[in-house]
Amino acid sequence: MSQKVMAVTAGEAHTLALTGDGSVFSWGRGTFGRLGTGKEGDELRPVPVRFDWAGNSLGSGSGGSGKPRFVAIAAGAYHSLALQAIYYTILPSLDHTDGQLGQGEENSLLPCLVEAFLELGPPRPSLDERPSNHEKTPLKVSSVKAGGMMSLAIDSLGALWVWGNCPQQSTSDSEEISFASSYVPLPVWEFHGHTVVKVACGNEHIVALVTVGETNTGGDLLGYSWGNNSHGQLGLGDYESRARPQIMSTFDQESPWAVYEIACGAFHTAILTQRKFSDEEIGCKCWTFGLGDNGQLGRGTTDNCSLPEPVNALPRDAILISVDCGLFHTSVVSVEGDVWSWGMEKGLGLCPEARGLRGSNAGDALSPLRIRPGELAGGGDKFPGSVQVACGAAHTVLAAGDGYKLWAWGRGRSGVLGRGHLADSFVPCVVMWPPPAGDLRAAVPSDGHREGTSDVQIQHTTTETERKLSAAAEEVKHLQTRLAVLQRYAGTLHASVFGTVLEERHLPRSVRDADMLDLRKELEERIELADNHELGRMELFYRNMLSRVKDRRMKVRIEEMVRESFLSLSSRSHPPSQQY
Repeated sequence: MSQKVMAVTAGEAHTLALTGDGSVFSWGRGTFGRLGTGKEGDELRPVPVRFDWAGNSLGSGSGGSGKPRFVAIAAGAYHSLALQAIYYTILPSLDHTDGQLGQGEENSLLPCLVEAFLELGPPRPSLDERPSNHEKTPLKVSSVKAGGMMSLAIDSLGALWVWGNCPQQSTSDSEEISFASSYVPLPVWEFHGHTVVKVACGNEHIVALVTVGETNTGGDLLGYSWGNNSHGQLGLGDYESRARPQIMSTFDQESPWAVYEIACGAFHTAILTQRKFSDEEIGCKCWTFGLGDNGQLGRGTTDNCSLPEPVNALPRDAILISVDCGLFHTSVVSVEGDVWSWGMEKGLGLCPEARGLRGSNAGDALSPLRIRPGELAGGGDKFPGSVQVACGAAHTVLAAGDGYKLWAWGRGRSGVLGRGHLADSFVPCVVMWPPPAGDLRAAVPSDGHREGTSDVQIQHTTTETERKLSAAAEEVKHLQTRLAVLQRYAGTLHASVFGTVLEERHLPRSVRDADMLDLRKELEERIELADNHELGRMELFYRNMLSRVKDRRMKVRIEEMVRESFLSLSSRSHPPSQQY
């Protein structure tokens, strides 16, 4: 279970993974301490978050000694959250500017406890409703979420709490919205008497799924949204911001679609639904709304949209299980292991073939494009055992293989792809997972305390060796992929010139026996040994190539080079008296 990924989440340029044994790993950009490693340095591959389980403030996940066990994770733009198995949230890092840590105005390089949840009770509008033992009953949290500069938590009674850069009413009697920093969790009173089941947030907007009645019976869930609506990201049919939650008419109680998954990008929203009625065709749909400048709505245009509309280019029979939004892109995964992405291509590698599509930014994918595992996975079309997709600002991570394998693609800065280096990847590549055994041991100490100095030194040496071996293995895979591409290119070029498949016997002797290649000499020898058929093919290739050269000076130069080669060949093949 220490190697099985149960959940994955991505921030602006960092990624978190939660394993089956309750450990948390992080990698990518480390500024502001978002990785929870005790420093601000980047990590190029997954490393364990350093929870101080020997300290008095955290305790253990089971109430006894040992390391804490975590059950949920979330990543905002520059901060991270982890939910411990007892009742409170831990935050392994964060930019403190808007209070996302719930700890005041200080960054935290190591996970710190949100002490406020130990002092809070369930939100109740009336003081008369508060139980007499309120102070003795710490608030239990069931899930956490983060986005932009906000943090959110749903407690065990279904109440929603928000802190950080929160949307608020300017005054008690005004509908105008403002954004204020809150260092303590604030309850969303509008949902009192109902249960909040899921929540997502973007830079300045929130979307929540809330029960019709008091409890979640597996029936209808209503979609609410509030916050900044400058691009229509609230899905309310207009561009007016809302300080308080308002129901989306598209997903109200009368809607034929049942919502089961939500995600927010910086300024757009995506929602997964299925039909409510069993006698109709069982189908899933992905709905999007908000900013569309980079095609992140997946409808073939760059238009904004203030009402939810389905992404019709997705297959009708696809059963979608996961959706996430990055800064300006969206990704979905089906139960069969199919992955589609759309939106900003530059820096993401969503699909190089997207170039030339309509839009102000050439290269953006305006409609869903299929993401395939590639040659490293045997060339298949699917990611078997897909679990969850997570989108960062310019990268995407997929947990597949029933959680035992991680894939990543996009911008590789700060090591956010978890491959041990900084290279970008325009196709899915395998994350260095599971981490070396030394890192797994570091995440799960046998005695519940930090290792002694000698153990740490031994572990550090072992980990460094395993890191280098893993990096070397990854580099070999990368070089093998590049070699395969070069081989295909050389084969195509040889076939177009000589009309035959490239074989080893066709390679020039200088290529096989030495490190240098005299191209002119090899060309002369090839022409000298060529038969009439090969000479005819070469002449045809030369004339076709010359006809495609637009620059006149380049044409003249090519002609001169070929003429010089033939003259040199002629001078070696015939005595001076026989030249003509």
